[in-house]
Amino acid sequence: MPSLNDIRSTFLGYFERNGHRVVDSSPLVPRNDPTLMFANSGMVQFKNCFTGVETREYKRATTAQKCVRAGGKHNDLDNVGYTARHHTFFEMLGNFSFGDYFKSDAIPFAWELLTKDFGIPKDRLLVTVYHTDDEAANIWKKVAGLSDDRIIRIPTNDNFWMMGPTGPCGPCTEIFFDHGEHIWGGPPGSADEDGDRFIEIWNLVFMQYEQFADGTKRDLDMQSIDTGMGLERIGALLQGKHDNYDTDLMRSLIEASAHATSADPDGPGKVHHRVIADHLRSTSFLIADGVMPSNEGRGYVLRRIMRRAMRHAHMLGAVDPVMHKLVPALVRQMGAAYPELTRAQALIEETLKLEETRFKQTLDRGLKLLDDELARLPEGAALPGAAAFKLYDTYGFPLDLTQDALREQGRTVETEGFEAAMAEQKAKARASWAGSGEAKDATIWFELAEKNGTTEFLGYDTETAEGEILALVIDGAEAEAATGAVQIVVNQTPFYGESGGQVGDAGWIRTETGLAHVTDTRKTAGVFVHLATVTEGELRRGQPAKLEVSHTRRAAIRANHSATHLLHEALRRALGDHVAQKGSLNAEDRLRFDFSHAKALAPEELAAVEAEVNAYIRQNAAVDTRIMTPDDARALGAQALFGEKYGDEVRVVSMGHLAGSGKGSDGATYSLELCGGTHVARTGDIGAFVALGDSASSAGVRRIEALTGQAALDHLKAQAARLAEIGAALKAAPAEVVDRVRALADERRQLANEVAQLRRELAMGGGTAGGPQAKDINGIRFMAQVVAGVSGKDLPALVDDLKARIGSGAVLIVADVGGKAAVAAGVTPDLIARLSAVDLVKAAAEALGGKGGGGRPDMAQAGGSDATKSSEAVAAVEAVIGTAP
Repeated sequence: MPSLNDIRSTFLGYFERNGHRVVDSSPLVPRNDPTLMFANSGMVQFKNCFTGVETREYKRATTAQKCVRAGGKHNDLDNVGYTARHHTFFEMLGNFSFGDYFKSDAIPFAWELLTKDFGIPKDRLLVTVYHTDDEAANIWKKVAGLSDDRIIRIPTNDNFWMMGPTGPCGPCTEIFFDHGEHIWGGPPGSADEDGDRFIEIWNLVFMQYEQFADGTKRDLDMQSIDTGMGLERIGALLQGKHDNYDTDLMRSLIEASAHATSADPDGPGKVHHRVIADHLRSTSFLIADGVMPSNEGRGYVLRRIMRRAMRHAHMLGAVDPVMHKLVPALVRQMGAAYPELTRAQALIEETLKLEETRFKQTLDRGLKLLDDELARLPEGAALPGAAAFKLYDTYGFPLDLTQDALREQGRTVETEGFEAAMAEQKAKARASWAGSGEAKDATIWFELAEKNGTTEFLGYDTETAEGEILALVIDGAEAEAATGAVQIVVNQTPFYGESGGQVGDAGWIRTETGLAHVTDTRKTAGVFVHLATVTEGELRRGQPAKLEVSHTRRAAIRANHSATHLLHEALRRALGDHVAQKGSLNAEDRLRFDFSHAKALAPEELAAVEAEVNAYIRQNAAVDTRIMTPDDARALGAQALFGEKYGDEVRVVSMGHLAGSGKGSDGATYSLELCGGTHVARTGDIGAFVALGDSASSAGVRRIEALTGQAALDHLKAQAARLAEIGAALKAAPAEVVDRVRALADERRQLANEVAQLRRELAMGGGTAGGPQAKDINGIRFMAQVVAGVSGKDLPALVDDLKARIGSGAVLIVADVGGKAAVAAGVTPDLIARLSAVDLVKAAAEALGGKGGGGRPDMAQAGGSDATKSSEAVAAVEAVIGTAP
């Protein structure tokens, strides 16, 4: 019996032998179709190839595409576990032709694979075709030898596929397997077609026409093939089963659930095990593709699936969290085909355990509330919507989880009451927002969030995506179209909105009618706002759009943000645990980090920090992200970053591994921080780190500015060029420049002293007897001199010279400094009891147009605005001396 892994390999191998490129499954989060919540078919990743917008190096492809149908119009969640073939997660096998082969090759490929490679008896197969597609019917007759009664013509859209109201479309042919007369049901198109006897196993779509808005069609220039075959369905058939859950892969997961819960896999809890097995796949693959549980968008759908599985585990009697224990069984089954599952195993287990632990804390109380409400109701009555909303609002029970619980009792929920309670809560939230003190024009973003939901951020693992333009805002008001400056809101975006010190992304948003250059991205009320200017054509609300983040800019920002984490830890290890972030900026051209520390870093401290950061960059360790509660993250030792607001769950970013020195043990994580920003994949992607210096930011807060990557290398290159230029000017090798500069500085200092001495001597008459003469005033000898060509800092030495010459007395020097005056006065030690140099200099300064002055009783200095008043200054000082006691 072939396993599902064997069947997948056989399918891909068959088409590879027939000239098809085996293409990896695309992520579950579509990057090229904003209308889809999750990838739900194999053609999603090739949509643009079919329309001709995108051209690849191959024209034939085959895939095993992972798919999820659990939200929006493709929602199988309610039926999962109760039917034989409904799943939230499934694999779609497909082969595709982009303008290469068409019906005459696609039909023989399918028939040969099914009947020869898979060995399905020909007499158990029949097909449907669109009622006017004679070409397909004739090919089936020729290739398979099918009689007319086994080629069923269907006149409805069941056999005519359309990509949308307009665009590529074409007829389908579906292949059915007859399980036999012992199972009720009729062939497709009959009154009993809903039975389980005839099961569709493969659908071949012939993209043949282009549909126009007026209802007309024309032949496509490039006719293509799109097929889809569910692996679970064909697997059940080839393994002789009628139920997808009896296949080897699903059975292994069911038995893992039974082992973890100690409950019989085929007993009364059979449905519970089926739900758990199915939901284990969808939740694990969604987490592996970057979706995290939340209260919005895709994260909310993930949480709903998780909690549905967890409730069924609870009903099996599980006391402790179960889901995370089943992940190894899933990885063993599917890890080889989908390596991303293996890479993300630790993250998947941690996320499931966290979510189930938190949910179990409220599950018992929620179910008790449900039981209490039901006890008050008549037998079989519907649960009031207000009670269902209380379960949702207080205990985190999604409506469908409550409906699932009631389904087992044959009850329903009054959904009208639930929706009314939800509307009332939104109204209260809106009123609270309007009165919260936020800027008035910010209310528009809350209104958009309320109307359209919050923006789905895709940027952790992609820089390009497609989205739908939900709103264009110009001057605070919504607009239908935009041609100039505009703020753009889309349903999903790879652009990071400014927060946590990381600047917003820039890039481009393109539609079929225009191009906008995004200069910044901000986040308000959960809505990502793209600040942009339309540079070509116009943008219109409701258009699909291609969003592209500037890769070079994003890469530089990522490097700076990751380097900030390494810098934070290096500072803590160098300076102490008191170091905490007080602010940061992670831009494309630099990083800035403010931290608590009382004094400047010594040069050797800063050099050691820089060296440590570069050591961990060279380590090239993987940068890992995990999800946990803030309390658990802090208990693990994660540092909370300044300015971030944390919800019930946080992203914990770790990088670097200790090598047995410093804090921690061998192999322990170096940096562990709570952070919602984007980061490099490995520390080596940072490139290099250069600290530009340490400065004061505010009291008790220091600031380091630094560069990384190419900016750091450019800075070092510029520094080296400047050093080489200095060396050339000094006629010295780079290694000799410091010694040569020191020698020049010493020489300059010596020459400056000599020049200052000569200048003073010149100012004082060249050291001859021609200098100032003393006069006697009130029994005190006084000597004054007006000089030029000296500065204020030269005056103390000149005062000392005059005091030495006078022996006993007072002296005054007034210097003309470019029209302004510098003045100094001195009094010999024997006279300071009668006279203070401070009083003398204040009197002189006032006469010179200045004010104040200060110093000691034996020497004081001041300044004035008018050096021409020097004689008045001398006279003022003489007056003070004349009144001395």
